[in-house]
Amino acid sequence: MELRHLRYFIALAEELSFTAAAQKLHISQPPLSQQIRDLEHELGTLLFLRTSRKVVLTEAGTAFLAHARSIIASAELAATQVRAIGQGMTGALNVAATGSMLLGPLAALMADYQRRFPAVVVGLQEMAPDAQLNALLTRAVDVSFLRLPPADAELMRETAWREPVGVFLPAGHRLAGRGAIALSELSDDDHVFLRLRDSTFADYLRKCCIEAGFMPRITQQVIEAYSLTSLVAAGFGVALAPRSASALSRPEVVYRDLMPPAPAADVSMVYPRDQSPVLTRFLSFARRFLAEWRAKQ
Repeated sequence: MELRHLRYFIALAEELSFTAAAQKLHISQPPLSQQIRDLEHELGTLLFLRTSRKVVLTEAGTAFLAHARSIIASAELAATQVRAIGQGMTGALNVAATGSMLLGPLAALMADYQRRFPAVVVGLQEMAPDAQLNALLTRAVDVSFLRLPPADAELMRETAWREPVGVFLPAGHRLAGRGAIALSELSDDDHVFLRLRDSTFADYLRKCCIEAGFMPRITQQVIEAYSLTSLVAAGFGVALAPRSASALSRPEVVYRDLMPPAPAADVSMVYPRDQSPVLTRFLSFARRFLAEWRAKQ
């Protein structure tokens, strides 16, 4: 028994006319008659009583009609769901990022994606950078947003958005009144850093300081950029941070740009080489969204 048999049967049951049912199905009458006979033969019972004047459902035909409609509806639902999964319209998407990424365009990107694709279950997981890489490799997450991710043969990466680095200073700092500061001018200051052991970005900032002529004197290391302003306000030192983190400024702290050539805090979108349909569609959506976001900056 094939779905075609059921569709032909349903059409005839609804029209009770071989001529009308054939027209509805866009086929000629002889193939329809043959398919109905084949179905009755397979079931071992008559589904229709045929006379020269009319076609009538038998008791068995009436019972079979409900089952046929249910089977066709289930098949169509299954096809719709599978098609949606294959097109990346439904499923699950797990995104990893540090909390500070939400200060940039990531939060707006995720919110717009969820509005456009409500059937996709989106999970946003805050993780330290090194944990994000492990999660990508084990497929615990689908895509990650990272600053300066290390190269890995199993992972792809592309620039999501570009961002310069500036510095948080105590409000009473000797350089607080300046519009922009040279990195080398921070050589005598204590520094609060993102944790070096799990952040290639933090290690990059330390190397930038060395290239500027000094080894930063690091007093504290933190996991998230949210903690930087609190420690700067408490007097632990100054803190290099992406420009988006300037949104965290408070009365006791000021944020100043660094003079060129300033370190970069560019963000990469990192994902496995083998992509699910949901991830492929998300990446395409993210590229368009971020291109529009950059054009507005």
